[in-house]
Amino acid sequence: MACLKFSISSDTHDSKKLNFIVNSSQLTLAGYVHATGVCIVKPISKLKHVRVSSSDTQSPELSESNHADIPKSVDERLVLTNPDGEFRKGRRNIWRRFLGAKKLSKDATLEPNSASNGNKNEKEEKPMFVSEGEGIGSGLDRGNVLDFDLGGFRSDLSLARCNLILERLEKGRDDEALRFFEWMRNNGKLKKNVTAYKLVLRVMGRRQDWDGAERIIDEMSNYSGCEVSFQVFNTLIYACHKRGLVKLGAKWFHMMLDTGVRPNVATFGMLMSLYQKGCAVEEAEFTFSKMRSLKVTCQTAYSAMITMYTRSGYYNKAEQIIDFLTEDEVNLNLENWLVLLNAYSQQGKLDEAERILVSMHEAGFSPHVVAYNTLITGYGKASKMDAAQRLFWNLNDVGLEPDETTYRSMIEGWGRVDNYKEAGWFYKSLKNAGFKPNSANFFTMINLQAKHGDEEGVITTLSDMLAMKCQYSSVLGILLQAYERVGRINRVPSVLKDSFYRHVLVNQTSCSILVMAYVKHCLVDDAIKVLQDKQWKDSVFEDNLYHLLICSCKELGYLDNAVKIYACMPKPDKPNLHITCTMIEIYSVMGRFTEAEKLYFNLKSSGISLDMIAFSIIVRMYVLSGSLKDACSVLDTMDNQKNITPDIYLLRDMLRIYQRLGMLDKLAELYYKILKNGVPWDQEMYNCVLNCCARALPVDELSRLFDEMLRCGFAPNTITFNVMLDVYGKAGLFKKARRLFWMARKRGLVDVVSYNTIIAAYGKSKDFKNMSSAVRKMEFSGFSVSLIAYNCMLDAYGKDGQMEKFKNVLQRMKESGYASDHYTYNIVFNVYGEQGWIEEVADVLKELKEYGPGLDLCSYNTLIKAYGIAGMIEDAVALVKEMREYEIEPDRVTYINLITALQKNDKVLEAVKWSLWMKQMGI
Repeated sequence: MACLKFSISSDTHDSKKLNFIVNSSQLTLAGYVHATGVCIVKPISKLKHVRVSSSDTQSPELSESNHADIPKSVDERLVLTNPDGEFRKGRRNIWRRFLGAKKLSKDATLEPNSASNGNKNEKEEKPMFVSEGEGIGSGLDRGNVLDFDLGGFRSDLSLARCNLILERLEKGRDDEALRFFEWMRNNGKLKKNVTAYKLVLRVMGRRQDWDGAERIIDEMSNYSGCEVSFQVFNTLIYACHKRGLVKLGAKWFHMMLDTGVRPNVATFGMLMSLYQKGCAVEEAEFTFSKMRSLKVTCQTAYSAMITMYTRSGYYNKAEQIIDFLTEDEVNLNLENWLVLLNAYSQQGKLDEAERILVSMHEAGFSPHVVAYNTLITGYGKASKMDAAQRLFWNLNDVGLEPDETTYRSMIEGWGRVDNYKEAGWFYKSLKNAGFKPNSANFFTMINLQAKHGDEEGVITTLSDMLAMKCQYSSVLGILLQAYERVGRINRVPSVLKDSFYRHVLVNQTSCSILVMAYVKHCLVDDAIKVLQDKQWKDSVFEDNLYHLLICSCKELGYLDNAVKIYACMPKPDKPNLHITCTMIEIYSVMGRFTEAEKLYFNLKSSGISLDMIAFSIIVRMYVLSGSLKDACSVLDTMDNQKNITPDIYLLRDMLRIYQRLGMLDKLAELYYKILKNGVPWDQEMYNCVLNCCARALPVDELSRLFDEMLRCGFAPNTITFNVMLDVYGKAGLFKKARRLFWMARKRGLVDVVSYNTIIAAYGKSKDFKNMSSAVRKMEFSGFSVSLIAYNCMLDAYGKDGQMEKFKNVLQRMKESGYASDHYTYNIVFNVYGEQGWIEEVADVLKELKEYGPGLDLCSYNTLIKAYGIAGMIEDAVALVKEMREYEIEPDRVTYINLITALQKNDKVLEAVKWSLWMKQMGI
């Protein structure tokens, strides 16, 4: 969007165009155009001088364009104009006339003991305003003026003389002015002295003493009998305008309205400029509405309001303000025309914008390059470059020369439509005309050149950017971004040459940016070459850079590249903890546990103290490799370091390791340590603890923890529900188990394992009715009765001696097509053996050997027990020998079953022999 700054004094024309009353101007236009984010100041040619009538010079107002924040500094004289907007004419240096010399004489008025001359000319006694440049520094000895003793001034000094002194001090030093103002107050010089109050308000505005200014205004109206006019508030609003204090400016305006003071044109001009600068749309809307209700016409206000709406994208509201221009019969100045052009151009209504341009010319305004630039920019944003090109060639026909903004807008427009040829022509024309490209032009050209494969062009553009003193790191970022966008990052090494590449090698930031881009796009060899050629030395920075590169490869999944970078990095005497741990993690993911463990041993031998993250990585390495005992050893080492506090992730890993190893004591110890240390619990932590500690904690504690989890709003997962079902079932808490089962079912978390668990629990407690009911519900819910469920029913009916039901379940299982597993065969062996049905046991054994999975340790143990019950001692002993032949190591249960069988069959000596042998073997 173009940014325009100018000052205007206007003249009325009779003609009306586009329903607007148009105002021709005597202009000196000094502005700057903003194209794609870059502001370049450029003076713009003056228009022809037009005679201006005195009636049009009332109440000078701030001139503000639609693009600029502040069009020009507001003349301080605006805030002290009379109600008709006229300034005093024929200003002269009062001090020269009054003192008659450059230095003050001893009898000068400012000397403390000099008497007031009552016969002075009346004209000299009148309060006068010295124009800017005629006050301080106009040939007087400043030191003599300001070095005075307030106590020496005569109390009968005239008001005119006092105001003159105050004015002089106000232009010199604020402190002395305030002291003298206090002297005037103490000597009764402020009664109905509006001039003095205005001057001191200027001082307070500069000092930003807003509370003091408020007290001064109160004193004027309530104690000094002064009329508070718009000039008083304008003084303060002007101070806020200069400093961009939006809220304070609005405060003084509202106070102005509350005290019944009518604002003038300058008031609205300053406020609207301030609001535009601070993007205070709501305050601007209120002020603009107030201006219209008071029938005050401020051209700047309309421009500012349209500009703010256009910038905010409120195009409908902007057009409403444009309608107000006609409704309020505003005399349009150049600023208004340019604002209208920009408003239509920004929203893409370019036909309307062109009609505005024609009407502007018909209204008597000479063709202006800013207007053409605004339209060209609009056409460029709309990708209508044929129209933009037409306007560009039309510039010469209307007597204008393209400026740098014109060329820049054309470059951006052609770049937007991906026309490298035209963009390149305008880029060269811009430089040939003596102008300089801006950052947007550079960005556009490099992107086009990268896309079209013009490496030579890229090198030229890079040289131009460096000639413009662009930072190397910024240029490098633009270059990499351009090539990344078109997927040709592999061409960057051929572009980075000479001084640019030398800069990369000596600058840590640029070197880091480049190698990171190379690694991101798998150009690891190029990255390593840059790192090997680098000429800067900073070991800490280098380690951090290598670590960042390795981590980037890991996150992107390029693990081989990470290994390659690690292999090429310089190896210090002492390994870097963070890099080494990252590589241990990478090797673990790759399954290269030998290299990972080697790095761990290097860390241990170097004497470096491991931190919590390092221990976590090493523990996970051993877990992934299946070495749970080694993981426990690392955890023991961590416990010996008293300064290590495991985080929630490591704690969960520890719980899982201890649970898989069946280390119930460790689980209970860790659980109570977690409670004691006040570790924050989340949903995953609750699930993990309940799942891992189910066998290590009392059922009451597990129940309490589960209820606490529900109260905290965390959701148990299916595994947690099944674990708690098993806990309640084994504890005989069937009421809780049923409630838990229905809760899980309501949440849709019941699965086959849930039914298996509840069926097994009912079976072990010999609650056959509920067991059968659970089986039916399992089928009703769409689940097939599982092999595990059949095994649970077989075990329950068999142990209770309900052989008919046992056989029915066995038959149903065979009809369902399930093949018996070890658990099924072992149950049948045990049940038939307890019943003394040795022939059936033999049949099942034959089936197991021919069609089944073969005997396991539990099968042998069960058969030994069955043979013992049947009195088949020799067969039982033979089974022990057979186990050893099949390399199945007998356990304690094996020998106990054998000894029991021998004792029941009166083989006491044999039983004692086996018992002694067990004791010797430590079984």
